[in-house]
Amino acid sequence: MPMAARGMAAEGDRAKPPREVSAGGVVVRDEEVLAIVPAKRASDGTRVLALPKGHFAPGETAVQAAEREVREETGVEAEPVRELGEARYFYRRGGKTIGKSVTFFLFRYRHGDTANHDEEVEEVRWLGLRDAQRTLTHAAEREMVGRALACLEDVRKDR
Repeated sequence: MPMAARGMAAEGDRAKPPREVSAGGVVVRDEEVLAIVPAKRASDGTRVLALPKGHFAPGETAVQAAEREVREETGVEAEPVRELGEARYFYRRGGKTIGKSVTFFLFRYRHGDTANHDEEVEEVRWLGLRDAQRTLTHAAEREMVGRALACLEDVRKDR
């Protein structure tokens, strides 16, 4: 077998990077959105400002997982309004590249105290929707806040 063909076969045989699937929420109250600072730092050691999200528990749908993660990570109860879409990105852990996809949902705040978050979260804060579009760490999450804003503006127009 020629060297080029062997090289091509080896490339095609490579294992795909591990992939994670999660669900999360954009929780809105008036003109604010809930953001979290996870206890776990970014790979460079910096603090991350993010939306609540996490893995599915066995038997959960995406919206159920998002609702549970919102409750656990923020301490609040929120009502799902609609799906916003999927964010896809890669991150590094233990020297490996991990592909991740997160289905995000728009939620309406119902009640609860942000002080009741779990130990995975260092801080929960309310941010103005437009501030969140600028200050969330990850571009894909800033985009989800933009989608939530567009949905809210559509609802206002229909009234």
